Amino acid sequence: QLQLVESGGGLVQPGGSLRLSCAASGFNLDYYTIGWFRQAPGKEREGVSCISASGGSSNTADSVKGRFTFYRDHAKNMVYLQMNSLRPEDTAVYYCAADVGPHCNYAMDYWGKGTLVTVSS
Repeated sequence: QLQLVESGGGLVQPGGSLRLSCAASGFNLDYYTIGWFRQAPGKEREGVSCISASGGSSNTADSVKGRFTFYRDHAKNMVYLQMNSLRPEDTAVYYCAADVGPHCNYAMDYWGKGTLVTVSS
């Protein structure tokens, strides 16, 4: 069964850090474009960061540039989203997703169930 599972969410104070993890089972992430998305309460889902399967292309939302870093661990078949300098507006459910195509989109082939990040004092 092909599956993505996110972990690492939680409650953090403004200015704090969290690292989200996304583990894949049943398929090798090396061959997929991977994206992190988020959906805040009452808002539409938005793309956060994306890395192509080849690694030759990546993009990150302006709202998180310089604060969030997306990287892969090929040996563990996992991807991570390191989030620093968190702000209350980063509060959302974060999803990882995988697609066989070369670009991230809102209809990715595989989605995790999400992990909740709450930034609050």
